[in-house]
Amino acid sequence: MGKRILIVEDNADNRILITDVLTSLNYEVIVAHDGEEGVQAATSHIPDLILMDLSLPKMDGWTATGYIKANQDLRHIPVIALTAHAMVGDRERAIEAGCDDYISKPIDLRELANKLQQYLS
Repeated sequence: MGKRILIVEDNADNRILITDVLTSLNYEVIVAHDGEEGVQAATSHIPDLILMDLSLPKMDGWTATGYIKANQDLRHIPVIALTAHAMVGDRERAIEAGCDDYISKPIDLRELANKLQQYLS
């Protein structure tokens, strides 16, 4: 397996699609269903990159990203926001929350592949 990617996504269809794409590209995939699980998975697995939905149950992606970036052992991990929040200012809000980049939903698989290559090469 290649690099390890944590997907934090509460929508099952999105999780399946992203997981299938990533495994076909030889990435190891870790899945979390909400922000709390995402922070725990990041801490226990130390992934190479995190794909973070921003609208999550229990703890939203903005808050989860804040916890991850506040942790000295995790702050180096690139976090890419995956979100349906595509209004003016949402990208900036995601970056301010600590995300390194932003992809709006529905996910353009070519854009996702390009971002992965950019952050993992």
